[in-house]
Amino acid sequence: MKTSIKTSPVNMTERKELGLASGDTVKIHQKIEDKGKTRIQIFEGMVLARKHGATAGATFTVRKVVDGIGVEKIFPLYSPLIDKIEIVKRAKVRRAKLYHVREKVAREIKRQMRRMRMVDISTESEMEAKAKADAAPKEEVAA
Repeated sequence: MKTSIKTSPVNMTERKELGLASGDTVKIHQKIEDKGKTRIQIFEGMVLARKHGATAGATFTVRKVVDGIGVEKIFPLYSPLIDKIEIVKRAKVRRAKLYHVREKVAREIKRQMRRMRMVDISTESEMEAKAKADAAPKEEVAA
């Protein structure tokens, strides 16, 4: 008689068959404990890398942009803190590791900053507006 030993609360075969690859856009439902309560927080982003294959220590890196700042998290594939992994979109990529995306985003921001011009915008009070309006007719009479 064979007894099965359960080593992890995670369904490992389900996670292995998920077929997570770099370039995929994923939603990770992560359990977070706040003041004794457990809630689920969703982290949605693009998978940059997948490391260590399907072993117990397999990890994947996910990147998203929040308020113009790139945020990356490394998740263990078989972590019990991950409630669910949803693949939102699959992308065909030519690289196994998409670390070049970091520099590409930085380059685009620098290019946009170069294109921006300094614009002098100021507001004037009602007193300043009246003073300009009073000064304008006097200059026309003098001419």
